[in-house]
Amino acid sequence: MNPSTLNMLRAHLLAACIAAMCIQVVALFASFVLGVDDAVFATVQFRALVLMLVAGAVWATRRVAGVAYSRAVLTRHATGAAPHAFPVAVSPDCPLRELVVLHLQFSRTAFYMLER
Repeated sequence: MNPSTLNMLRAHLLAACIAAMCIQVVALFASFVLGVDDAVFATVQFRALVLMLVAGAVWATRRVAGVAYSRAVLTRHATGAAPHAFPVAVSPDCPLRELVVLHLQFSRTAFYMLER
């Protein structure tokens, strides 16, 4: 499998895992603090809701990372290259560097970090 495809899949799995962890923390809070019955978390409706929430969180993460990349290009913290033409250069002093790199991994675009 192509390394860029592996990075793209890894980025999606990372976003999904973080979303699932946040949902689990909310479920634990609801169970222990609010006294919600544990049987609620075993229903098909709850599982479908969690699946939709994870998918929505991954979609939202992709959009936020895309906006961060657009801002980085506008502020010249990243080069705006044509897709798959040249690697994108990301400045080390970019305030949204992690989101920019995440967007580049989501979109399977080659990149490199500039030195200070």
